[in-house]
Amino acid sequence: MGNCEEQAERISVAARARQLTIATAESLTGGRISAVLGAAPSSSEWYRGSIVAYASSVKHGLLQVPGGPVVSEPSARAMATTVAELLDADLAVAVTGVGGPEPQDGQPPGTVWFGIFAGGDTRTELRHFPGEPREVVEETTAHALCLLDAALRRQTQALR
Repeated sequence: MGNCEEQAERISVAARARQLTIATAESLTGGRISAVLGAAPSSSEWYRGSIVAYASSVKHGLLQVPGGPVVSEPSARAMATTVAELLDADLAVAVTGVGGPEPQDGQPPGTVWFGIFAGGDTRTELRHFPGEPREVVEETTAHALCLLDAALRRQTQALR
């Protein structure tokens, strides 16, 4: 079992224990995060689903991403917030970025914005991952799962 699958199992245990639901909004990962979460144990109890918005027009139209570049902090924030609302989830993670090999929106390959919705708030984070597109997707997936796990831990601390 790989690291992502192990992380998804921890997320499953934590989400079920806290009775929290999770959703995802993905761009460059093309549904990889959703596939890992959906394969986790008892995912039907806590995983609400995903919106894979690869095209910029889908991000702008469905996920309420504001005009301008989609590889940006406002895009990640809007994606996370909107998918949580649309899928009625307590937590959501969103990813938008450049897998490569060419730049996009003036950003070099490996540039990834993350949005994490939890407790009614949305936080964002910028990361840069080296490597080929496949490696960028895997690193992005792994980091998105880490962000979900951390958000679940924060939710637990808030409940104490």
